[in-house]
Amino acid sequence: RDFNERCAQCSEVNWGLTDGRFYCRSCHNVTERTRDVVNADCVSNTRIQTISKNITKQEKNDGGCEWYVCEGFQLILKKQAEALQALGVCPQMKDEILCNFWRHYLQKSKQAYCNRPAGETIKALSVCDSSTDVDSDPQRPSLLHLLSLSESEGDLLTDCSFASSTSKVSESTSVCSGSVDGSLYLMKNQKEKLRMTMPMTLSFCYMALLWLREPMTLSDLLRFVVEGRIPYLNVFEHFPEKMKLCGLDLKIFCVESWPGYEEVYNKMLELAAFLDLPRFPEITDSCFLHPDMLCMKYLMEANLPDELHNWTCRVVKKTCIGEVDFLTLVPGNKSTRKVKYDVLAVAVIVVVLKLLFLLDDHYEWLLSDFSEEQNKNNKEGGPYFEFKKWYKVIKHSLDVEQKKLDEERAKYFWRCEKPLFYSAKNKARVLKRRQMVVNLQNQFGKLSGSVQPAEKPSPSSFQLTWSEENTDGSCFHGHSLKGILQEKCGLLTAMNPDYWLCTIKLCTEKLCGHLAHYRDVDFPQSYHFVLRLFSFLLRIQPSYIHDEVCVIEHKLFNKKLSKKPKYNAVLRK
Repeated sequence: RDFNERCAQCSEVNWGLTDGRFYCRSCHNVTERTRDVVNADCVSNTRIQTISKNITKQEKNDGGCEWYVCEGFQLILKKQAEALQALGVCPQMKDEILCNFWRHYLQKSKQAYCNRPAGETIKALSVCDSSTDVDSDPQRPSLLHLLSLSESEGDLLTDCSFASSTSKVSESTSVCSGSVDGSLYLMKNQKEKLRMTMPMTLSFCYMALLWLREPMTLSDLLRFVVEGRIPYLNVFEHFPEKMKLCGLDLKIFCVESWPGYEEVYNKMLELAAFLDLPRFPEITDSCFLHPDMLCMKYLMEANLPDELHNWTCRVVKKTCIGEVDFLTLVPGNKSTRKVKYDVLAVAVIVVVLKLLFLLDDHYEWLLSDFSEEQNKNNKEGGPYFEFKKWYKVIKHSLDVEQKKLDEERAKYFWRCEKPLFYSAKNKARVLKRRQMVVNLQNQFGKLSGSVQPAEKPSPSSFQLTWSEENTDGSCFHGHSLKGILQEKCGLLTAMNPDYWLCTIKLCTEKLCGHLAHYRDVDFPQSYHFVLRLFSFLLRIQPSYIHDEVCVIEHKLFNKKLSKKPKYNAVLRK
């Protein structure tokens, strides 16, 4: 009121005060004139409030953008899908199948594409009141309800596409996590909604692969993860710079162990049932996941004779495990047995080897000596298969590969290369310390003469490869089984008349998690060696293969078992 000069811009006398300077209310021109503080309570408060807002906004910009846990998992799924595409998976997997699965999951778990009462989220956020200052304004919109705004975008794979651009939720970000809902995500009631975890990202990928009937088994998927071809460990390094991880976020996204086969598989079944998915596309005899096709693959990788494939097909047909209804996944149907395609295939091979060679640490060596004598006198056709020679070749290769795998796992650097810092204040210090560590590692590496790691070989579905062109006789694909077969009524049958069961009765206890109990000391060493070979190829425990072998045996000898309740360990064929 005391400032009566005319505005140099519009010649009006209509001044207001902002940040201690006069501005014209008519043309918004700001003068260089300032006003001395007369009423300190009034003017200083206005000044301090303005400064505090600027500081808060600056801290928000330095600390990164607002993001949700589901956005982090969304970026991880994107990276994993792109890696699978680089490995040759159908491009339809990412943009159509996995995208729809993920959107459906967000809707079913009420994280997006849904309407939620505003008070529900505010009530949940009040859990952090003891450690953080959470605004409990009832007019504040629900954080998770704002996620539904992204439905119009129609794109699963956009960075921070849900609610990061909404400024109304900025004050609700909890300091106990870098994400908006990190503390809420780890609450106990989230378990009822099938809370997303890192292993579940692989369950999503495997579910999409299975839907497309891609020629990649779950064991292949997990092996590519261990080899670093599919992002999983320290995958948060691929997050945008503005998505800061802090506190509880590390508990959600940081993993310090390899994903387990059973965990990923069981979560996939839970996901399929949770999403109410329909019957999956049928697994027919022309699909790669059919036992006949997978048996051919694992016979080649195990360096076994090609003629064994005829026997695996006979076992598959006899036990009806090649039927479409048996192999096709029906989510939520508890009456049907869920199939692990790779484990089923190798179990069939183990059963065939027991049928032909018995694997009792005695009979297979007698057959091997007989085949060796036959090979000395055999001058026509291919050589007869010798189990003893095959055992020596495979054991040497298996020991070498297992030692290499153990060394790689022992040398694995679990800490992420990208340093984690939680504020711009200590960013420079952390980066400088990290650079010093890298420089010291390089210097000590040069002094010790350590060899730089070679480039990774091209990805392959086969871990062990055998070529018939080798002159050392280490490839057994073309070897004949005539030395262990005999002809009866125009059909080739095994000379071995006996068969021993792994277990007489399958376990029905749900708590133990196994259909049969396995300890290597309770079984012949030949049988254990075969299980060890296939467990290495699938990267699973031998007990899981043993379970499947027992199930196939009971299907194969179902009639004999039902006739004689008290049965000896040896069965006549």
